[in-house]
Amino acid sequence: MGSKEKKFPADDNVQDNMYHERQVKALCALHALNNLFQRQQTFTKKDLDQICDRLSPGTFINPHRSMLGLGNYDVNVLMAALQDKGYETIWFDKRKNVNRLVLQNIMGFILNTPSAFHFGPLRLALHCKHWIALRFLHGQYMNLDSKLTSPVAIGDEEKLIEFLHSELEDGKKELLLVVNRDVYDANTWQKGGFDDEKGQEEERLNQEGVSGNHNEDDGIILQKKEGTSDNNCDNSKNCAAQKESNDKRESLKNLHNSGVSVTSSCEDTINDKASQNKISDDCDRMTNR
Repeated sequence: MGSKEKKFPADDNVQDNMYHERQVKALCALHALNNLFQRQQTFTKKDLDQICDRLSPGTFINPHRSMLGLGNYDVNVLMAALQDKGYETIWFDKRKNVNRLVLQNIMGFILNTPSAFHFGPLRLALHCKHWIALRFLHGQYMNLDSKLTSPVAIGDEEKLIEFLHSELEDGKKELLLVVNRDVYDANTWQKGGFDDEKGQEEERLNQEGVSGNHNEDDGIILQKKEGTSDNNCDNSKNCAAQKESNDKRESLKNLHNSGVSVTSSCEDTINDKASQNKISDDCDRMTNR
């Protein structure tokens, strides 16, 4: 949570109807999931450990959790757990504006922030990632960070956008969107959906020097912008030689079309200069027949 954020604890009546797990060990991923679903033991530590084993079966040191057994589950465990409940996750591209989010189509958010690891009163020099659940509850968006003593009210949609924008200004923080599968498949978690994504991709391709032309049979074909040549011929002699070679190929093609037999060596493109001269002479003799 940003240092400039003002904390507004939720009203007592709201807190009474709100589930909020407090931090234990390095189990913030577990707390974030249960706080997101607003139900105790939606997942247990055993559940997440089983997901780790499922993701990396037969490994002595599982890469998805702390080797000390304290938690510290990675994003793959979160994603798999949410999929088990019928939800999909999307990493939000921080290069985009959070205003593009269609908030009513997003079930909740999980914010990933850097955090120092504490073991009792000791602050260990370990760089960990902390998972924080955000969700719309009782008419407002709530910060359900397990390190808070109680949930903190963020506010309405406008306040949430301000909050997310402020958090993502820190390049070390990431935002995970949680949506149901229908929203995920239709791409309706963002304004514009697939059409907007396509437009942005075409703009990116144009900036890189290519344009996208749609063909019903071939899909999108990338072509170089007008004014550029395939081989960037800067040397006029090389271009003249290339043109002459292309003309001969065209002549051979015409000979083929007229039924004249041509040896395969005249059809091949050979870079060796001596071979090119020999083939050129052979092709000239055959063209003059």
